Amino acid sequence: MPRRTSRTALDRLRTPGRLTGFLKTASVCALIAGLLSPLGQAAAAAEATAANDYCGSQCSDILPPGENGNATLAQILLNQAFGSQPDHAEDQLGPYANLAKGYSSLTNATINTFFNDASFGVASDQVASTLNPAGRTDVTIVRDKKTGVPHITGTTRYGTEFGAGYAAAQDRLWLMDVFRHVGRGQLTTFAGGAPSNQGLEQQFWRNAPYSEADLQAQIDNAVATNGSRGQQALADANAYIAGINAYIDASDSGRYFPGEYVLTGHKDSITNAGTIDHFKLTDLVALASVIGALFGSGGGGEVNNAISLLAAQEQYGVTKGTEVWESFRERNDPEAVLTVHNGESFPYATKPATPQGEALPDAGTVATEPLIYDPTGTGASQSASAAAAKATANALTSAKRGMSNALVVSGAHTASGHPVAVFGPQTGYFAPQLLMLQEIQGPGISARGASFAGLSMYVELGRGQDYSWSATTSGQDIIDSYAVELCQDDFHYLYHGTCTAMEKIEQKNSWAPTTADGTAAGSYTMRVWKTKYGPVAYRATVGGKKVAYTTLRSSYMHEADSIIGFQMLNDPDYVKSPQTFQSAVQHINYTFNWFYADSTHTAYYNSGDNPVRASGVDAEFPVWAQASYEWKNWNPTTNTADYTAASAHPHSIDQDYYISWNNKQAKDYTTAPWGDGSVHRGNLLEDRVKKLVAAGGVTRASLVKAMADAALADLRAEDVLPDLLKVINSSTVTDSTAAAAVTKLQTWLTAGGKRTETSAGSKTYANADAIRILDAWWPLLVEAEFKPGLGSDLFTAFQGNLPVDESPSAAHGPTGSHAGSSFQYGWWSYVDKDIRAVLGEPVQGPLANKYCGGGSLSACRDILISTLKTAAGKTAAQVYPGDDLCSAGNQWCADSIVQRTLGGIKHYNISWQNRPTYQQVVEFTSHR
Repeated sequence: MPRRTSRTALDRLRTPGRLTGFLKTASVCALIAGLLSPLGQAAAAAEATAANDYCGSQCSDILPPGENGNATLAQILLNQAFGSQPDHAEDQLGPYANLAKGYSSLTNATINTFFNDASFGVASDQVASTLNPAGRTDVTIVRDKKTGVPHITGTTRYGTEFGAGYAAAQDRLWLMDVFRHVGRGQLTTFAGGAPSNQGLEQQFWRNAPYSEADLQAQIDNAVATNGSRGQQALADANAYIAGINAYIDASDSGRYFPGEYVLTGHKDSITNAGTIDHFKLTDLVALASVIGALFGSGGGGEVNNAISLLAAQEQYGVTKGTEVWESFRERNDPEAVLTVHNGESFPYATKPATPQGEALPDAGTVATEPLIYDPTGTGASQSASAAAAKATANALTSAKRGMSNALVVSGAHTASGHPVAVFGPQTGYFAPQLLMLQEIQGPGISARGASFAGLSMYVELGRGQDYSWSATTSGQDIIDSYAVELCQDDFHYLYHGTCTAMEKIEQKNSWAPTTADGTAAGSYTMRVWKTKYGPVAYRATVGGKKVAYTTLRSSYMHEADSIIGFQMLNDPDYVKSPQTFQSAVQHINYTFNWFYADSTHTAYYNSGDNPVRASGVDAEFPVWAQASYEWKNWNPTTNTADYTAASAHPHSIDQDYYISWNNKQAKDYTTAPWGDGSVHRGNLLEDRVKKLVAAGGVTRASLVKAMADAALADLRAEDVLPDLLKVINSSTVTDSTAAAAVTKLQTWLTAGGKRTETSAGSKTYANADAIRILDAWWPLLVEAEFKPGLGSDLFTAFQGNLPVDESPSAAHGPTGSHAGSSFQYGWWSYVDKDIRAVLGEPVQGPLANKYCGGGSLSACRDILISTLKTAAGKTAAQVYPGDDLCSAGNQWCADSIVQRTLGGIKHYNISWQNRPTYQQVVEFTSHR
């Protein structure tokens, strides 16, 4: 199979994309004929009894492409040869895609044209199958006809969780197996040595190089420190694992296991030789470490921050350079959109008056710590080196994948008087999807929603009997960088005055070509040097002394702890109010924003183990690894410390409305990623929801419309382009090329500034020329506006903190191309503040200097017109150069969303939308 070019962390996992040339259609058909017999599993119609449901048929959800993420070898071959899909592998993709052109006429009555009915239970005439897994009489898995979602009902707690594990394996076994190997740093050995696979395992193993003993210690700690709930979590996890393994055994003996095991050489399609390894408890922790690192771990950019600060001080001098740096950092920008917008302050990671313990590197001495040693074969290729460099950058940046949004309106402003919420996680698009839908009903559990595959013993995002909850990534800083002074050699450091050896941790991987991955044989060793202050990330000198910079994360060695919070969210006897909801999510140590709605109340809480830092420590920069600058009461053996109190975390109950799109949480609450300024994609939600609330009478349909409208908006067009055109039009535009471009941009802006098809399925954008011009213009104008004033070195250093752009087609952004999520990271706030300053308009929290044209309106106008003319002259093929999916110049395709293959089944690409992957629409009508 040819390799595909991948661009992001999860996207770099490559399994079957196309079958190799020798598998022609005729031979595919022959293979299929011999493989069809074991596909069927007995199914009988039965009625599932719904549990107490207080949503009144007003709860809906959607998760593309489909619930079924397992495919046998025969089904994979049919898909590759003829494009056919297994049942329920793609049936949620069409409704999800259709909202982009269908939302304008949406009513409450038509919501489920684009979403699923998320009521509890399955009507008797909608039951597609029932199953008592492994013949157990204490649990039943019912699947509905429309989507194939498993509805798990147990009469015992063990049976319920056994059923959850069995259903998870039915729908996501291959994916679960892939990610337990990613978490253990063993993906290449398991799935093949493609550079994309190399990069993926390197990115995660660098930050969580856990041994089997480490994984087990996390389980032991979570159980030991959480009383009866810890014991219950252990019992639930054991039952869940038993269910997974029961399905492995059944599918192996029945020969309906995922076909990827054959294509990667783990099973023989003829003799059935080979094994699918059983899961064990530590696999769940390995899985959790990947998910936590991807979506719930803010911080880690301290060394990059130091590099850009030094560049600023070199350019401007220490005092002015620090002022310039702080203005670009926007720690607490007064114009930033806030989730808690009532003015309440929640100080965290604020700038100290007199910083203490800073350990800034000597200029030019920082070197990234190597991870790969002794590479051979394709482990030493140029493409392998490029993948390793990308993995390192992703692992160490503070501009982590954020994603996810939420719109929640209090009942005081809705038509019904009940709160309305539209929310969900934006976890990317994959086939099979990382998340899976399920309903679980059993003793102490009553919920429906989405869970990460392999961690679905509880619903992680979804609804209970009379409440619903969801999350967005928050990104507050729970990772600090410490400078450990070296002694004796490069692998010893001073710990409290004693020269101490670093711990060497290694993972040796090798691979050989398979049907799924034809990458030639290769190998390498991943090596991490670990200190009491965490793994080594960089080396440098500070004041001439050799140091290693480490990364210490509060959730390190504690990924398993959050299971308690999820257990509580699923417990109808625990969550009965906004207060008990907030109490539940306080037990989750991932950095998330949590939202809640029932029939009367709404609520918000920001979770995460926020360490209490020593007085005077600035969280933005590395500090010396000395007792005086450690987290308060930090214990290096257990990696525990004092954490900020729940009352210090941004939280709220019954605010008029909440919005979140990875924006700033509250006044004085600093997040690790840059870009929380005057223009943020959160403004796209804020402006629309605020208008709805002011008008009153908000409905589920109107809130979905607000979300869907924002999902098509180009943030640069909506919030920055008007001021750019104001500068340009400050005098008559006489150049014909520039004038034509301005007309096109103004026409697009008048039409709403959206990236949307001319008609559903046209695969052509309305105002396509204007969109092409802005896509080409943005990076040109940013460079021309800022580089002369900042200087080349500082301009480049600031791009290391915050990418310039993240348009839907921008493969250089943190989320890559074809990923849906866009406009999270970019220089839109900088451009907005600078252009308004040049125009003489008031700016709160301005940049330290005026940059466009040196502050001259006429000179700024010349720069904008010059770069606009250059952009207008770029062809579509230059702006959208094409990739393995799209031909050069195909604008719609360049933006389009792709379900990136993590297995053997492929799906069609859909028109761009910037919205959650899994999404709920809820309005509860009553309460227990």
